[in-house]
Amino acid sequence: MKNLHTILKKENYKKVKFKITKTQHLLIKAKINGVIGSFILDTGASNSCIGFESVDLFLLEAKKSKTKASGAGATGMFTQVATKNQLQLGSWKDIAFDIVIFDLSHVNEALLQHKSKPVHGIIGADVLMKGKAIVDYYNHCLYLLK
Repeated sequence: MKNLHTILKKENYKKVKFKITKTQHLLIKAKINGVIGSFILDTGASNSCIGFESVDLFLLEAKKSKTKASGAGATGMFTQVATKNQLQLGSWKDIAFDIVIFDLSHVNEALLQHKSKPVHGIIGADVLMKGKAIVDYYNHCLYLLK
């Protein structure tokens, strides 16, 4: 649909480009607390998350969490949480962003086995729902409502 961008722009949606990797993952750039990183855009992930190794990079204050994570072939994983962070995808921003922290090594190992670059984390449905997201797979764009 050629007019999709025009229609969504009039409705105050912000456009964010993504790439499709060799592994068919949607790769998107995001800033957390002003630091840019690479993330998988995952409509099936309930929460956005980063790996333990990126806590210092993104200036996060990790706190204990009773929640256990599961997904991508792993279950019952220990998690932490960091609250009240700044997230930016393109020009779209969330200034009270909470993020789950857990071991993403299994995800990055799988990516490396397919000769893809590792990621810092995953942008999940929490962000997509907050931004009333529209994913345009054909044009490789994510639209988020301002």
